[in-house]
Amino acid sequence: MRKLRILCLWALLLAYGAAEAQQYQVGVCDWMILKRQKLGEFELARYIGADGVELDMGSLGQRKEFDNQLRNPAQAALFKHTADSLDIKIGAVAMSGMYAQSLAGRDNYRELVEDCLNTMDVMGGVRVAFLPLGGCGNNWADSLPLRKVIVKRLHEVGEMAKARGKVLGIDTPLDAKGNKKLLKEIKSDGIAIFYKFQTAIELGLDICKDMQALGAKNICAIHASNTDGVWIQNDKALNMPAIKATLDKMQWSGWLFIERSRDVNQVRNVKNNYGSNVRYMKEIFNSVPEPEVKLNADGRDPEYVNNILGRAKKCTDALDLTWSSAIGDNVRNIVANRYFELNDIYAERDSLKKAGNKNASQVADSKLYRSHFGFEEKLSKYLMPRHVERVKDVMTFNVVKVTYDAYCDMIPTLKDDEKEQIMRWLREARELAIDEESSNKKHAVFNKYKGRINNFLSARGYNVQKEREEWEKRVKARGGRL
Repeated sequence: MRKLRILCLWALLLAYGAAEAQQYQVGVCDWMILKRQKLGEFELARYIGADGVELDMGSLGQRKEFDNQLRNPAQAALFKHTADSLDIKIGAVAMSGMYAQSLAGRDNYRELVEDCLNTMDVMGGVRVAFLPLGGCGNNWADSLPLRKVIVKRLHEVGEMAKARGKVLGIDTPLDAKGNKKLLKEIKSDGIAIFYKFQTAIELGLDICKDMQALGAKNICAIHASNTDGVWIQNDKALNMPAIKATLDKMQWSGWLFIERSRDVNQVRNVKNNYGSNVRYMKEIFNSVPEPEVKLNADGRDPEYVNNILGRAKKCTDALDLTWSSAIGDNVRNIVANRYFELNDIYAERDSLKKAGNKNASQVADSKLYRSHFGFEEKLSKYLMPRHVERVKDVMTFNVVKVTYDAYCDMIPTLKDDEKEQIMRWLREARELAIDEESSNKKHAVFNKYKGRINNFLSARGYNVQKEREEWEKRVKARGGRL
């Protein structure tokens, strides 16, 4: 009996381990987010909430080799460092140039694959590559001579990949039965299917049944989108909850890359298209983490909390982060907590003053100092420096930009060094204003600095009063108002 209990326990532990090991990661294809081998792809991927990217080898066309800048060790190191610093993984490397090039028609096919395998190594040991066979035509699988050439070459490059611990994922115009037959002909563990929902839909296949028939071990990664038309969540051909249940049952783990599924009415709006698709996919596949930063709302009036959350939401809206729980919720909570903290500091100051404590203001100033720099440090964990600046601007009613633009419009002859000084003072004012307890006191800080700017300009020979009067006339003449 004891032996039976031990065996049952081991069975449960193994099952638990398998469930724990199964995970999904959601990525985007860099050539489809208009960032093919551009350093900005990592920041954009982070912005839209993706776990990683499918990094392309560069265009091919009539070139002999991919337009691959990552052969340059310094450039590759910069790409890898940027991806790591933003916590964006490189889930796969793609040879998308082969969408329009025939594997059978390229005499240097081995060199092209070797270049890809080298890139996978320098980018951190990426395991999966994407090799589309679209350039071979739609009927290559039915043409015995052409099929033999393609099978032979896939075996060769598959063995190259296998020798380096990698897999080349191919995209074919075949169903599960056809793909299994093809893999059997290729005879290489270095070749698997890079499953593509769009292809299955175009073939009229049931995605869930086709994937089950193909088997988890034959799928190295998935292009989890359809052709352009509507977002994934609005696509009746993509039943993601059912697909997720199927992959769970298959115990498949790996990358789900969003290639298309763009809204045709805003096809070049990368943030909206891919942000919405990523968000939906992560909700379905349970990979949206709970916010790391907790909202310090306990014991506070619910109406007050909602009001503060509304203010904080203006910051995430300004950063297009409303769809990204992974970043947006944390930023929102950091901003809201900052408002709560300021309220608590000033409430304590007033209470100390009321009790006759002469050091009340000094106590508040000390806490404000720590709070000020702590706030920026917390934001910096999730945002780039310029985005931290944007949050500060929103929290101070965008007075920096409005005032700076007004001075430049009022006095068109301002010199560059004068503009720099104006901006420097306005940013200094913002650092003070963001700690103030009310909107009136925030504006009072800026007004003080506007006086300093006016004195500076007067010392530079400008008649600020006259410049303002002339500016008011110009603004009214063009139908505006101050």
